[in-house]
Amino acid sequence: MAGEVVTMAWPVLLATAMAVLAAWSLIRLVSLKWNSSSQQPRKADESCRLPPGSRGLPLLGESLEFFTSTPSLELPAFFKRRLDRYGPVFRTNMVGQDLIVSLDRELNNFVFQQEERLFQIWYPDSFMRIIGADSIITTLGSPHKYIRNLVLRIFGPENLRQTMLREVQRTAQASLLSWIDRPSIEFKEAISSMIFSVTAKKLISYDSVTSDGNMWKQYDAFIRGLLAFPLCIPGTAFYKCMQGRKIVMKMLKELLDKRKKATGRQGSNIDFIDVMIEELKEEKPTISEKAALNLIFLLLFASFETTASAITAVLTLLTDNPEALQELTEEHENIQKRRGDPNSEITWEEYKSMKFTSHVIHEALRLANIAPMVFRKATEDVHIKGFSIPKGSKLMICPSSVHLNPVVYKDPNIFNPWRWKDTAEPAGGASKDFMAFGGGLRLCVGADFAKLQMAIFLHCLVTKYRWKAIKGGTMVLAPGLRFPEGFHIQLLPKA
Repeated sequence: MAGEVVTMAWPVLLATAMAVLAAWSLIRLVSLKWNSSSQQPRKADESCRLPPGSRGLPLLGESLEFFTSTPSLELPAFFKRRLDRYGPVFRTNMVGQDLIVSLDRELNNFVFQQEERLFQIWYPDSFMRIIGADSIITTLGSPHKYIRNLVLRIFGPENLRQTMLREVQRTAQASLLSWIDRPSIEFKEAISSMIFSVTAKKLISYDSVTSDGNMWKQYDAFIRGLLAFPLCIPGTAFYKCMQGRKIVMKMLKELLDKRKKATGRQGSNIDFIDVMIEELKEEKPTISEKAALNLIFLLLFASFETTASAITAVLTLLTDNPEALQELTEEHENIQKRRGDPNSEITWEEYKSMKFTSHVIHEALRLANIAPMVFRKATEDVHIKGFSIPKGSKLMICPSSVHLNPVVYKDPNIFNPWRWKDTAEPAGGASKDFMAFGGGLRLCVGADFAKLQMAIFLHCLVTKYRWKAIKGGTMVLAPGLRFPEGFHIQLLPKA
């Protein structure tokens, strides 16, 4: 009987094997055509060539490997393998989009310096679906500069000094006090909620005390899918992300309509949505209502999520580095001792004197790489470093390749804030060797605000409290920074 089964099954097995072989051959043929279709440069100088690389599988490209988690803060395996094989400039394809990837610090810097001349802002369609096509990201030239100046009315140095310094400190003190009696808190979630309450208050007069937290919950869903594989079907992280965006945008539209009908607000009560309403009332407004809503949506996200991830990274790194924590604590205790009243509010001069704190922040940002990639598009044919970058080419710049380069930073995978004592901190927030906030004309508009929040929170924390790690704290890149187990701590008062 067994022999009969084998004899009967043999034709089926043979047919299956032939079908698999035919399918593999077809996929191989399509893949070869797919990968050879962009081998020759378009309009390229004869002395230049396209960067080497592969387009991967049809449709998927090399997306699956790109979105695979890296279980550390080292340069992701996706980039490391291609760096070894092709060098620091190579071609790839992500979900049907051809890209030139730069891990080269000179090319990265050149792209930023040629912003709106040889290169301009660009992001993949899936990313733009999430943040909104009509936003500050897509504006160019004078309109971008005008909108940027509107944002700086809230997050610029003058308002930081006059208003935000005090509000950040008070919120940090209140949040820390509320955590003191809890046996464990998930720090990333708690700090995100704290920062959201500060920024949302300035942007839309959001009150975390009286709010039901619905907007915050929707942003949490949004964040989980922001750097997920862009598969928009129910159940996926990307789908939940889009649903979160839809709900938040509806809430913002209702708020905007309500504010339009209200009487004008005055003085310190004015928030960013008031600024947008005044702009929309102009005879020829620079921004449309849809773009204004997308801008508010983006600012709400960008102003708290990246900063919350950065502060969580700082605390995780300090937990494992008692020597750095000790020097940081001494700096803040000395600031406190020099005051007439130890409990008085932090002054702007005190904030600017926090040198070692600044070293800790820059080192954490270098290691954690909160912004994992930056995108641009070539507006002209560019020939550089022996390669041709044809007009229309899309570029992916990877800051971590510079931040983790042993030629630039000795022992780059080690948390060493003292390295910044001998290395000039980037003037204006960015340099050829430090791109945590991007660079060029598109340097993050909230960079100063982010660093202020981090420094003030650390001051409030180390002068009055200590903490004990309960569980978690593992950091991975997937491709952005993630804390898969969270970071659970117990906050305790200093003896």
